Amino acid sequence: MTDIPGFCESQQAWLLETIHALVRLESPSDDKAAVDRCGAELERRLTAMGARIERLAQHNRGDHLRVEFGSGARQVLILGHFDTVWPVGQLERMPLVERDGRLHGPGVFDMKSGIAVAMLAVRALRGASALDGPAVVMLLTTDEEVGSGTSRGAIEAEARRSDAVLVMEPSLPGGAAKTSRKGCGEFELVVHGIPAHAGLDPGKGASAILELARQIERIAAIQDLARGISTNVGLIGGGSRPNVVAAQARATIDVRVPTMADAARVETALRALAPTIDGTRLELTGGIDRPPLERTGGVLRLYNEAKQVAAALGRELAEGGAGGGSDGNFTAALGVPTLDGLGPSGDGAHALHEHVVLSDLTWRAALIAGLIAGLR
Repeated sequence: MTDIPGFCESQQAWLLETIHALVRLESPSDDKAAVDRCGAELERRLTAMGARIERLAQHNRGDHLRVEFGSGARQVLILGHFDTVWPVGQLERMPLVERDGRLHGPGVFDMKSGIAVAMLAVRALRGASALDGPAVVMLLTTDEEVGSGTSRGAIEAEARRSDAVLVMEPSLPGGAAKTSRKGCGEFELVVHGIPAHAGLDPGKGASAILELARQIERIAAIQDLARGISTNVGLIGGGSRPNVVAAQARATIDVRVPTMADAARVETALRALAPTIDGTRLELTGGIDRPPLERTGGVLRLYNEAKQVAAALGRELAEGGAGGGSDGNFTAALGVPTLDGLGPSGDGAHALHEHVVLSDLTWRAALIAGLIAGLR
């Protein structure tokens, strides 16, 4: 039987070569051909590891991959995505390079290193003959960065069949796991007014822009940063010409909430907005796209198991929350124990200084392998 930590440490060169290969295959969410090239490389490498792979074909997005090791009625689900925010060609401006104990490159932190770490964890389990129980399923998706519209159904279906979900998104600064994430929503408020000539008959009009300005103040008042609730009007537009009282104006609102109860309260408050100017009318669309990942008892139990595995490896695994969402939000909302942020530490997600810490790679694979072995 293989010594899992020792095996993972011995495979650092394999792990780095895998990360390099994935990062070099640039895979922006909106470029199906590019994403599928990266998916084909993943499929080739996972097949060589003995995986059973089902390609979930998509028309406008890259094909998702359902990857299974072992067999059994029960399963542990590993979540990852191989789409990135970077366009093809970004490697020329952000070359893949090792420097000062870090590996820099587009998508290396968010989240191709996490996928490679999970692959090494499965290799370690195979070497330790620890894949003879419930299945380990990896669901590797291609649209997380653009809302998971084509993958959410598959994610939730796999989660319902799983005892636990491990999300290989990057860890928090310092390497902490994520035991909570805010829910994310987007709303659009459209104000309908009455057009009029701004010079001849301004009193006959009802300005949609003025009404929108008043509503923006009311939207800001819903925000409660002390409780982790934010309502950000990030886009506005409206009007047709300077000399016409605006007939229409619109605003896009980003909403972040820590709990489903907060989500309900914010949505109720937004839908209760009422016009202040006679002749104007409000139209609100949208909703909470990703439910919050709340720090439930199931999440905490899973974290404590991971913390014990980390301690046995001579490491301390802290926990924390994140303001952004992930696919783990969907699984946690179903009541399935979910632990997020299990990928390696680093910094610069969606930024030019994106990198992972090299010394944090192989022990993360040992952590994932040990956690899965304990869950089985």
